[in-house]
Amino acid sequence: MTDRETLPYGAWRSPITSELIVGETLGLGDIRVDGHDIYWIEGRPSEGGRNVLVRRAPSTSTNGGGSIEDITPAPYSVRTRVHEYGGGAMNVHRGFVYFTNFADQRLYQQAGGSPPTPLTPPPDPERGGIRWRYADGLIDDERKQWIGVREEHAEGRVDNTLVAVDLAQPGPGIVLAQGADFYASPALSPDGKRLAWLQWNHPNMPWVGTELWQADIAADGSLASPRRVAGGDSESVFQPQWSPDGVLYFVSDRSGWWNLYRCDANSGGAVHALCSRDAEFGQAQWNFAQSTYAFLSAAQLVCAYTEAGHDRLARLDIATGKLTPVDLPYSDFGQIRAVGDGIVCRAGSPTDPPAIVLIDPATGASEMLRSSASALVEDELRSYISAPQHLSFPTENGLTAHANFFPPHNPDYAAPAGEKPPLVVKCHGGPTASASSVLNLRNQFWTSRGIAVLDVDYGGSTGYGRAYRERLKGDWGIVDVEDCVNAARHVISEGMADGERAVITGGSAGGYTVLAALTRGTVFKGGASYYGVSDVAALARDTHKFESRYLDWLIGPYPEREELYRERSPLTHAGALNCPVIFFQGADDRVVPPNQTEMMVEALRGRGIPVGYLLFAGEQHGFRRAETIKRALDAELYFYAALVFRTRLEF
Repeated sequence: MTDRETLPYGAWRSPITSELIVGETLGLGDIRVDGHDIYWIEGRPSEGGRNVLVRRAPSTSTNGGGSIEDITPAPYSVRTRVHEYGGGAMNVHRGFVYFTNFADQRLYQQAGGSPPTPLTPPPDPERGGIRWRYADGLIDDERKQWIGVREEHAEGRVDNTLVAVDLAQPGPGIVLAQGADFYASPALSPDGKRLAWLQWNHPNMPWVGTELWQADIAADGSLASPRRVAGGDSESVFQPQWSPDGVLYFVSDRSGWWNLYRCDANSGGAVHALCSRDAEFGQAQWNFAQSTYAFLSAAQLVCAYTEAGHDRLARLDIATGKLTPVDLPYSDFGQIRAVGDGIVCRAGSPTDPPAIVLIDPATGASEMLRSSASALVEDELRSYISAPQHLSFPTENGLTAHANFFPPHNPDYAAPAGEKPPLVVKCHGGPTASASSVLNLRNQFWTSRGIAVLDVDYGGSTGYGRAYRERLKGDWGIVDVEDCVNAARHVISEGMADGERAVITGGSAGGYTVLAALTRGTVFKGGASYYGVSDVAALARDTHKFESRYLDWLIGPYPEREELYRERSPLTHAGALNCPVIFFQGADDRVVPPNQTEMMVEALRGRGIPVGYLLFAGEQHGFRRAETIKRALDAELYFYAALVFRTRLEF
């Protein structure tokens, strides 16, 4: 073993560069199964952020393995803009793939090596361009139609409906269900006679209140006798799914935790809990087609859940309710799909980046099909990985909040005796979302350079039950800020970081928390806002439909509480912000428009505060292009090094 060179924290050289991150990482999205073929979406920064549908066909050899190939050709990009956040952009049935193409938002059908053919009309420039968007579909084989969510943009209105698109006579689709503000998760019973779905109305978000509905499918394909099964304004329902024997299952937080339930037709439609537990079997539905459970048979399912800040995968015996965890090297799971006698899912751990993984739930045997960061599979890079510590810390009103702490780590360097590392506090977006302990190269970008990272699950985050989520109700800009400040104070007081070199960073809602924290205290000496909100009243007036009433829950009704909105806006308090800030913004962002960033930039520049501002053409909400991601990472590092950490970077 070689001697470690002594260099100050923040000045360590690292092989985890921005070039490595954009060149070697993939985004792994929705997973679908068709027979024994497994399909998933790969987001590729190296291809300008294009989303590619990929198929893994099993090998005919007894030695296992299989072949992996791209299905959708360039320039098609499998991504929907329904709700702006998308998800559910593809489904597969008997060798045919159905997907929404990002550029025109049309629904396409593709078979084998044939080119995609459109099923829905093209954009009409004379009527405003793209009118219809499609997501979250399934194939009704008996009636030869695609059933899913359509979002129509016309004459200043946005209308969401459930529609059926005829596979033989393409068109915009025939409406099956309408009247609610939002629809999601259509699920067809195994016999093809019943359809279940979720719907909800403003001002609710899907993690606040949704309704589960069920209807019979009439001979003409229309829906008959619709009836509400579960849900309401104070109950969030997630992932309705039919078992192989035709029983409707779903996840609900009616107990205060997202638990599994079934609707028993033999008991007059009574709802029964499968496994009552202070654990979360559901997720915040920011995207379509999320899945936390899948049926192995009518008697057993496999499910992922979060308990006490840790994720697990388990087999559930439906008759007894017995939950048996599966022993695996992974600790985070999503997109659970059944394939044969096993499952395929997206999985990761503190030492493994997210990957598409085949799992045998009976034995725990697993096979990785695709890693999101193949370079980190190499042993020489693994030695640079910092493993997180899950922290619980005291916060306001005698409560406890949570965070993941990533200490600096690099096998080549040691810090001078007595020195404490700089600290980057991360605020996740949402804000109804969560931090992750899964290996993320962007965290390691910092820790391998001698900079500690603290990823905060502030009050309002998911994974800790409904009461924890509701801490943020009416208190956005207060609870999240207090928890991020108290998280930083906790690790500083424990000697884990240098309080004079603490910065805060976040994107979207996390960017808002960054700006609010910087205007209301001095714990942080600088920060970075990625497409963050500076004026919440302006956001209430100018954002997309899905989130247009989210602020009612987070702050209060607008414009009735206009004064409160003004008080909660970082822009109002820009005069109290006295430290360096760098801003990153997509020019085409529809969720948080560029004017949100530019108003704050101008206010700070007018006072002579050190400010950086990078506006990226062609980027929307969340950066996808390799050159954008690289430039933003490097700029944030240089900004802190020069103006906060006072560190000379080594290369």
